[in-house]
Amino acid sequence: MAPSRSDRRIATIKRDTKETQVYVCLSLDGGELESDGFTESEKRHAYQMSAMQQIDIDTGIGFLDHMLHGLSKHAGWSLRVRCRGDLYIDDHHTTEDVFLALGSAFKSSLGPSGAGGLARFGQGYAPLDEALSRAVIDLSNRPYAVICLGLKREKLGDLSCEMLTHALESFAQAAGVTLHVDCLRGDNDHHRAESAFKALAVAVRQATSRVKEKEGEEPSTKGVLY
Repeated sequence: MAPSRSDRRIATIKRDTKETQVYVCLSLDGGELESDGFTESEKRHAYQMSAMQQIDIDTGIGFLDHMLHGLSKHAGWSLRVRCRGDLYIDDHHTTEDVFLALGSAFKSSLGPSGAGGLARFGQGYAPLDEALSRAVIDLSNRPYAVICLGLKREKLGDLSCEMLTHALESFAQAAGVTLHVDCLRGDNDHHRAESAFKALAVAVRQATSRVKEKEGEEPSTKGVLY
């Protein structure tokens, strides 16, 4: 059964610059999302609808859509992303701005209490055939990222491999989280990248889980997270 809208942590972010137009609607708890107002994509290669989750992603970069699809699916999110970016230049602005918007939506969806009443820390491992990745996240309000994917190819599809690291760094910056993601082993770069995003999904789902009878309690010895 999908959570009621009143119980869901949900946020919508619009980020418009001279380089990109980005729309992100994120529900950490799944469920139905509102219409985005963009013209519907004909591609729909990162699209999955059920009573529990709605995932509909179109950034203009297929492999980026694939990573966002896996992240949202295994984190239990409903996620709609639209980006119209200056891909005639390269993939940098689109990737960066999408993940800055996603990070902002993530932070906003937690509400004014932030990590209050939540597990705060999360860790996850995810394999994909020969590849194995580990992710650790802290809803710390201290943005920091250490990302080691060990990719050897220049590109995966139309996405520069270096942009996968930058995507996760941008997410951590805007979300205000401390993030460590490492691919521990693997020969295939597609498998390495995908296992890393799935591991992050597992970690995020754990960190954002509500702790029974800890509602509103700040998970910090300081009494505040900053």
